[in-house]
Amino acid sequence: MAHWGRDGMYEDTAAGRAADTDWNWVRADDWQPPSELDTGIPHTARMYDYYLGGKDNFEADRKAAQAAIAAYPALPLLARTNRQFLGRAVEFVAGRGIRQFVDIGTGIPAVGSTSEVAQRVAPDARVVYVDNDPIVATHARALLAGHPTGHTSVIEADLRDPATILGHPALAAAVDLSQPVALMLVAVLHFIRDEDGAQQIVRALRDALAPGSALILSHGSPDFASRESAAEGTHIYKSASAPLVLRPRAGVEPFFGDFEFAGPGLVQLPLWRPTPGHVPTTELPEGWQDVSAYAGVAFKP
Repeated sequence: MAHWGRDGMYEDTAAGRAADTDWNWVRADDWQPPSELDTGIPHTARMYDYYLGGKDNFEADRKAAQAAIAAYPALPLLARTNRQFLGRAVEFVAGRGIRQFVDIGTGIPAVGSTSEVAQRVAPDARVVYVDNDPIVATHARALLAGHPTGHTSVIEADLRDPATILGHPALAAAVDLSQPVALMLVAVLHFIRDEDGAQQIVRALRDALAPGSALILSHGSPDFASRESAAEGTHIYKSASAPLVLRPRAGVEPFFGDFEFAGPGLVQLPLWRPTPGHVPTTELPEGWQDVSAYAGVAFKP
């Protein structure tokens, strides 16, 4: 049986399964939001869940997501493409021998999650999910209860506070920062403003990693969308739990610091190492040109 420790860490280990716990597992169908959660404010993770066709969202999330789709019809395609990138990138770095993954801003888990892909490639892979939405933690626990392999943890914390993430006992229990780690910032940095220290936050996380570590990153951009769609999308997210900050390529590339890109470098999202069924050409079919995001994987020298 899976174990949710009192320090806030989910563990799927032999020790965790043997430990006593008073936690009662709940299915998504039975779950009720905590009383302190304001479901009237659209949350970026739950809006993303709606784009993917999920059901773990509330009316406010759906209304905001529908307005965003009306302004930018390619949003559901963007979300699916981003999920495919995550799977390809995790498989790629796991194939390079990395066995530790820290996925920050994970969102509500779905098919093709980091732990599912990583532990399929390497059953001993260790994964830490980090998100600031209690709904994410709840559904992550439900998901992980069905995956007995490997070691997976969930931390409820905010990307804007990297010191708390790096100093969290759950991270220390799951990840050895003296060994290579895959740091995942997939579709999350475009919710951090420059004035909130976006570059400094990522630098603090990069600096904590050992040589040979990887940074897996995707980021929304205005470079491929119309000016009107980008402006309307930014406006809609002003009422959500975090603002939308679309950055051009020149604003995304510095997040990688001195890390060395794996081929093909920082490219439009669908073009990062596409596989059959995932747009296997360098010329995007009709409709895919509007997938307005960049993606890349780079390694710490």
